[in-house]
Amino acid sequence: MQYRRFGRTNLNIPVLSLGGMRFQKSWDQLDISEISYEEQNKVENILNLANKYGLSHVETAKYYGTSEVQLGVGFKHTKKIPNIIQTKIPPNSDPEMFKRDVVTSIEKLKVKRIDLLAIHGINRDEHLYQSIRDGGCIDILRNFQKENLIGSIGFSTHGKSSLIEKAISTNLFDYVNLHWYFINQANTNVINLANKYDLGVFIISPTDKGGHLHTPSNKMLELCRPLHPIIFNDLFCLRNKNIHTLSVGIAKEADFYLHLEAVSLLSESEKYVPKIINRLREESINALGLEWHQNWNRNLPSWENTPGNINIPVLLWLSNLIDWLDMEGFAKARYQLLGNGSHWFPGSNANLLDVDVSEGQLLKVLKGHINPKKVIRKLRTLKEKFGDNVAKRLSKK
Repeated sequence: MQYRRFGRTNLNIPVLSLGGMRFQKSWDQLDISEISYEEQNKVENILNLANKYGLSHVETAKYYGTSEVQLGVGFKHTKKIPNIIQTKIPPNSDPEMFKRDVVTSIEKLKVKRIDLLAIHGINRDEHLYQSIRDGGCIDILRNFQKENLIGSIGFSTHGKSSLIEKAISTNLFDYVNLHWYFINQANTNVINLANKYDLGVFIISPTDKGGHLHTPSNKMLELCRPLHPIIFNDLFCLRNKNIHTLSVGIAKEADFYLHLEAVSLLSESEKYVPKIINRLREESINALGLEWHQNWNRNLPSWENTPGNINIPVLLWLSNLIDWLDMEGFAKARYQLLGNGSHWFPGSNANLLDVDVSEGQLLKVLKGHINPKKVIRKLRTLKEKFGDNVAKRLSKK
């Protein structure tokens, strides 16, 4: 395993972190007595493997179902407790409730100290305000720091780049968990700003949110050769020295292997990654056309300013991923989450088009775009493909 300095936390963090979201028993908050020996043994086997492979950082959250309570029991039974333990607590307008949540997480994890405590989901301005105001969440966490119950303070976010930059610029946080991977590089400038403030940078779910790379399309497999798409994406992220660790979402023991192979190839990343990037970009131009490839995301309205709150930028991105990389399964999942993902994945899908929202209404807000009619055609195609069902965020929080 390779390690990097995690910004001003000064922790030596492995470039792969064990994400605690996917190997717990349930998304419900259950008591340990409701968890079978087999289910708990799975968690402990994965913890032991993570230790064996050098993944000495485990990351979980209050709302990851039984994750905290199972990890807490697992830490007592496994050969070695991870060197770095992180959990995440959502912001709260009631500081006392936030304080109780922190205490509950410490109790569930059964540790003397949580090394990294993140405010989970600074996705709106109100969440940032709840965190940084006098007497707010950060002031509560400072008191826990004085008692040596927690170490460094960070935040996780699915918010807009401008909001993340605002949070970083307060200079109140030591690290950030955010999204950035090959198919979504919107936070490139955010990562550069984090480096300026010496923040640790943790990449959320690069395999799943990076395009369902655990079940890649044949086209993606071909374009990434000789690497598996997971290996390519890991190397793409880690060749950026301002990124310190990637979350590895483990559901079963074999899920470690491709990520470990990526680490073994990290010193050779320049041999592989630029060629694959060029191949992927050439295919984007071939599949989408040069004009659309270069201009599709210019002069698009935000979802807040679009009739029906239709999230046109995200929907066009999903449409492009289908046309370019055959990522239909990923696009379907994200399409059906729109409208049901609250502030974690805001805006709505195209289901209201031609029902409550007319073509004429959308043409008005698309008047600055290179091809408004094409935008609407793409929205209709997505609605025809995926419009029957809905999805919900895993944690529903």
